[in-house]
Amino acid sequence: MDINVSSMKRATLIEVKGRVDSTNATQLGDALNEQIDAGHQMLVVDLSSVEYMSSAGLRELVAALKKARKTQGGDLKLASMSPRVKEVFGLAGLDTIFHIYATPVEAVGSY
Repeated sequence: MDINVSSMKRATLIEVKGRVDSTNATQLGDALNEQIDAGHQMLVVDLSSVEYMSSAGLRELVAALKKARKTQGGDLKLASMSPRVKEVFGLAGLDTIFHIYATPVEAVGSY
C-alpha cells in the first residue's frame, strides 16, 4: 500500500493505493492520525486506487473519522471508491456515516 498526502486549499487529500488489509491498515491509521494531530482536521481520502479493503482498514477509517469530528469543524470524507470497496462499506453499514463523493474534487469542494 502506498499513501500520498497533499495539502489543498480547503482540505488535506490522502491518496491510498493498493490493498488495505490487516498487514498494513495501521499504516493508514498512522497517516490519518498524523494529519489530524498536525491540525489538518478536514481530510479527504481518495480510494480510487484501492482494490481491496479489509475490516482492519475500515476500523482505521472509522477511528480517524471519530477523531477528526471531535475537533472543531473536522471531518473525514471519502472519494472515488471502486464498486468492490463501495460494496464493503455498504455491507458494513458505513456508507451511512461517511460522506462519500464521486471524485476527490467534489469531496474537497464540499468543505
